[in-house]
Amino acid sequence: MLENLSKYKVVLASNSPRRKELLAGLGLEFQVRTIPGIDESYPRELKGEAIPKYISVKKAEAYRGTMGDDELIITADTIVYVDGQVLGKPVDADDARRMFRMMSGRSHQVITGVSVVTKDKVICFATTTSVTFAQLTDDEVEYYIERYKPFDKAGAYGIQEWIGYVGITSIEGSYYNVVGLPVQRLYTELKKL
Repeated sequence: MLENLSKYKVVLASNSPRRKELLAGLGLEFQVRTIPGIDESYPRELKGEAIPKYISVKKAEAYRGTMGDDELIITADTIVYVDGQVLGKPVDADDARRMFRMMSGRSHQVITGVSVVTKDKVICFATTTSVTFAQLTDDEVEYYIERYKPFDKAGAYGIQEWIGYVGITSIEGSYYNVVGLPVQRLYTELKKL
């Protein structure tokens, strides 16, 4: 369906197995390429969608100097946003517990910024999904953290894992965005190229 991309070598610039699986679901041929150690800091005055958009562009810029004329690079960054605070990847189990205390029994936003970059074009967008957790017990949180070790996930959880099955009461927006890549929106943007 994305014949317009046939002139490009599509590159997913991400180590995330979830993003790789989601992009593959679009039926695209692509390769994965990563540059270790890209700085993911952002100006503290940024809020909401501006944060992951800024980081996704920053990631894309890291590839610009090495990309071929026929390459299309896709970068993404996902944050969990609650009470104006960014919940990134937890540093340890205590940090994950802190995040669950903030999200338990209420809603938060999952925001993914995506950049699509060619030699002569940059497309950047963000998608926001509202997610509501039931009131989680300490035992449920402990079980999840010990069993699933969610230290590589923004907000310390994967919606596609046990905690999503038992804890999420509703989502408003793209489920796949919460997994890590808003594939419907990405597909729409890729069709425009």
